[in-house]
Amino acid sequence: MPTTLEFAVLLRLIDERSTAFRAAVASASSLDVQVPTCPEWTLFDLVQHLGERRPFWAATIAAGPATAPPATPAPAGSLTAPRDREALLAWLAASTQQLLDALREAGPDRGCWTWWGTSQSPQTSGAVARHQLQEIALHTYDAQITVGAPQPLPDKVALDGVEEFLTTCCATTSAWPHKPAAVDFHAIEGRSWRLSVSADGARVTPVPAPGTMPATALDEGPAAATASVQGTANELVLALYGRIPIDSLKLDGDRDLFDLLQAWEPEE
Repeated sequence: MPTTLEFAVLLRLIDERSTAFRAAVASASSLDVQVPTCPEWTLFDLVQHLGERRPFWAATIAAGPATAPPATPAPAGSLTAPRDREALLAWLAASTQQLLDALREAGPDRGCWTWWGTSQSPQTSGAVARHQLQEIALHTYDAQITVGAPQPLPDKVALDGVEEFLTTCCATTSAWPHKPAAVDFHAIEGRSWRLSVSADGARVTPVPAPGTMPATALDEGPAAATASVQGTANELVLALYGRIPIDSLKLDGDRDLFDLLQAWEPEE
């Protein structure tokens, strides 16, 4: 079972990262500047994306257990992002508050639809809060780098983010089309995870951090990893989301495996 931050902490960090996102937008010279880490978007597009998705998830959480997402989100005001900066920031704050209100009303254990049905993350409001924190934190980094003031993700967010990405975005029951393999992800803060891929799909398990086990992660044997990557939790999250190249981190073992994983598109 994945471990995660307490629900109240997730909500506090969503609010904090959202505030940091708005601060970056407020400091920008223009809303039309391109986002280096999302080159198809301007800063306005990034704000619009973030603001439009919060009401969707608020409505999804409020709907409770379901086999499909709600047809239309319940709006809190207009779903159209205004071009005036002050109005835009207020619109974004309102959309974030709508999400937080829905999460507080639901609590962490209410079932709801999610797109990660076959992953290792549960289909609950708590899991939605966990993923929403990562999405908002990552886009806060995007906004900060756009205005020339990038900051690393907070330590708690980054450490939870590595496991959240692996268990939500990587774990699947879709068959791996290559020979079985395993990749270890080592955060230098002292936590490690193994992503194992086979005909049964992809699953994530915690493993001992380097230096706490008698052999390296690449020793031969049935429990050995095929490859490993090591960096700060912040670097791992940014690499997993494609913000920095994976080869900018410390890689060991079969490096081609990282290309295969990146190219893999599991069936839904």
